[in-house]
Amino acid sequence: MTTTTTDQSRLPNPAKLVPELGEVGKALFRAAGNGSVPQTTISLVQLRAGQLVANTYLTVLHTGNLRKAGEPEERITAVASWRDAPYFTGAERAALALVEAVLTSNATGQRVSDELYAEASAHYDDRALATLCMAIGQVCFFIPLALIGRPLPGVSPAEQWRD
Repeated sequence: MTTTTTDQSRLPNPAKLVPELGEVGKALFRAAGNGSVPQTTISLVQLRAGQLVANTYLTVLHTGNLRKAGEPEERITAVASWRDAPYFTGAERAALALVEAVLTSNATGQRVSDELYAEASAHYDDRALATLCMAIGQVCFFIPLALIGRPLPGVSPAEQWRD
């Protein structure tokens, strides 16, 4: 049984354990960052994903990315309550609704309704919608490592993974 310390993640460095992780991660970053969706929108979506899965590492990571990009604190802190916050464009709202639909179960069984798809399609062309899917997939790809490995918030991976 492995015990957790306060200065390391629970897992050894996953990139050393599974070297292919680097290639997959780079491909996902390229796909999500292809320019068809503003990087700010992608970061907002990925912050919301971290909040939805209640993971401090992802929340701190994507909050930091938004701060580095110069986003105002009001927008960053309002992501959790975006539906009634005045800080987001229609396109950003559609993107945030998509990530919520994907990561939140729905009693009716259909997570992404035709209405939500139509709303997103009003703001994004097919390439941009596919890119949003990749951005959501990118953060979802790393959710198991964030939840199981429990990396330390605000600490670079090189400084915290056990060897």
